[in-house]
Amino acid sequence: MRNRILLASFFAFAVLSAVRAFAAETRSSEQKQLFLEGAKLWPVYCAQCHNARPGSQFSPAQWDTITMHMRTQSIMPAKNMRAIKEFLKEAR
Repeated sequence: MRNRILLASFFAFAVLSAVRAFAAETRSSEQKQLFLEGAKLWPVYCAQCHNARPGSQFSPAQWDTITMHMRTQSIMPAKNMRAIKEFLKEAR
């Protein structure tokens, strides 16, 4: 039950962040699409093994390193990790 509540709160945060990011007009449509896809994938992939971290926990440069490491640990497709990384970097 607790995990479901945590997952639901992470998902709610992801959706709110996605709406905020859509308001930014400096982003390309590809970046917006990646961000939305990352918002969907982030709680699914990251919460499988540990509590998913909020985007504000690390700097964009740190997320580059972390996501590269986590991709090798999870054997995640590169496309999915790019989307998650875009979401984490912009959901600050």
